[in-house]
Amino acid sequence: MTSAPTPQATVPDPPAGPAGIRLVVTDMDGTLLDDAGRVPPGLWDTLAELRRRGVLFSPASGRQYATLARQFAEVSEGMVFIAENGTYVVRDGVELSSDPLAPGVAARVVEAVRRLVAEGVDVGAVVCGKRSAYVERGDEPFLAEVRKYYVEHRVVEDATALDDEVIKVALFDFGSAARTTAPALAPFADTHQVVVSGEHWVDVMNRTANKGNALRRLQRALGITPAQTMVFGDYLNDLEMLDAAEWSFAMAGAHPDVIARARHLAPSNNDHGVLRTIARVLDL
Repeated sequence: MTSAPTPQATVPDPPAGPAGIRLVVTDMDGTLLDDAGRVPPGLWDTLAELRRRGVLFSPASGRQYATLARQFAEVSEGMVFIAENGTYVVRDGVELSSDPLAPGVAARVVEAVRRLVAEGVDVGAVVCGKRSAYVERGDEPFLAEVRKYYVEHRVVEDATALDDEVIKVALFDFGSAARTTAPALAPFADTHQVVVSGEHWVDVMNRTANKGNALRRLQRALGITPAQTMVFGDYLNDLEMLDAAEWSFAMAGAHPDVIARARHLAPSNNDHGVLRTIARVLDL
């Protein structure tokens, strides 16, 4: 999710290649996708050229693995998916790493959400398991938001009693997640991460779970250095992975903290900034 794009004229050209990039990692919403959720024109050709050059492309998102795998189904062979904000990393259907919540934590978050609902807050919990996401709300406005990020989801009577390994609990607040839902989850912040990942979304994960830690584990496994890694992001859940790459880019219009943390600025997601920057740095 991102704020209004910065006018293109204020965005400097990214540094030019050639560069020894071996891994390109990008957030999805507000970064690779435009504000309507569309992939940029030329994406598939770019991915084919990266594959030809031996450069690994990896989506890193708060989205579910099943959702990412469906979006990239035609080109997913060999691709690494950093899903659920880094809590679940998969390649060719094989788990590379995960950071599941301890038993009982998800149930306590769901109970906190139930209390918010009883107080009149229009919010719902998405309990994110490895096999599926689980929700107690079955109304269409809520499910329409869930479907954007969780193609595998089930409406259940009790989301505190599941036969699945839970890696994250995401909450969708129809109001402001930062002003309402996140403060209500403050007690969990003593032991877990409570991360605002968009205007309406907040995630509860282990302290060790983030896109940056997932990326560093992947780099170690593949023998790829930060100097060989290019990363794009726009929101607070992207901060740690920006630190794991020397070629780190914030999108124009990104959260101010992201712009401050990244080494470079890319054109906005609506101006196809990820592909334009890849093309310039790698001289595609």
